[in-house]
Amino acid sequence: MTLTIDRRHFLATAGFALGTAVRGIAQSRRKLKIGHTGITWGFKPEDAAVAIRDVGSLGYSGYETFGEVLEAWEPKGGLKAALDESHLPLISAYCNVNLTDPTKRGAEIARAVLWAKLIQKAGGVTAVIGPNGVKRASYDFAASKGDIVAALNEICKAVSEAGIVPALHQHTGTCIESRDEVYSVLEAVDTRYVKFGPDVGQLAKGGVDPVKVVKDFLPIIRHVHLKDWNGGTHWAEYCPLGEGKVNLPAVLDLLEQAPEMKIIMVELDPSRNPPHTPLETAAISKDFLKKQGYSFRS
Repeated sequence: MTLTIDRRHFLATAGFALGTAVRGIAQSRRKLKIGHTGITWGFKPEDAAVAIRDVGSLGYSGYETFGEVLEAWEPKGGLKAALDESHLPLISAYCNVNLTDPTKRGAEIARAVLWAKLIQKAGGVTAVIGPNGVKRASYDFAASKGDIVAALNEICKAVSEAGIVPALHQHTGTCIESRDEVYSVLEAVDTRYVKFGPDVGQLAKGGVDPVKVVKDFLPIIRHVHLKDWNGGTHWAEYCPLGEGKVNLPAVLDLLEQAPEMKIIMVELDPSRNPPHTPLETAAISKDFLKKQGYSFRS
């Protein structure tokens, strides 16, 4: 059964009049924990060891890797040993899947289930579902929507049945990027299985108000990449938290009200010759979040 509830109407009728009501939440009421993704250190499996040590050393409460990285670490006994050494739990893994080609769906479901099992083995809880890239200049979303919705329903149902929460992550350069694409897909999928894991920096980069999107889909948000964007020359135009244009305090105030949220994942893309090391950028973001009332492990 596909749910086609108008989420904006639902929010209004369900009492999620959050807007200004949630602004300025007292620091003492911050309940969410803060983790960090490993992408800042690179995509290669060997980059994970350094990333885990750095993230753990700063007192973050969780880590996100990639499905492929979990696979690559399996012959060495899995990623959990490295995580345990830094007293850092795995929260999630980013899982790229093809949503537009129905001939690949069976293989994509099998791969997503494999990754879900590896996430669970390493102690994680969430599979971040990343859409496949497309040539945006010639991309026809209307023609692909049916395949996207069907693929998401099937993949996310299989991942859910494997015991892991699947959270759709809209992404620039993919088949789900724009504001209209995000709303169209999320208002068509079966939200019993398909949850939402927005990247607020990528929303801003794509010309979308991330505060509005987070507010409209708050009931189905299970995962978030907290990212800032300034249009600069490093980190794919992103930046450490607090140095960009995203209204992060408003986003955080909303996420504090999300019924199923437990941890927020800080993210910053890798960069060639950046002005700060990955460890330094993670420290800058940590300092920003501490000023917002969040605490870190000592």
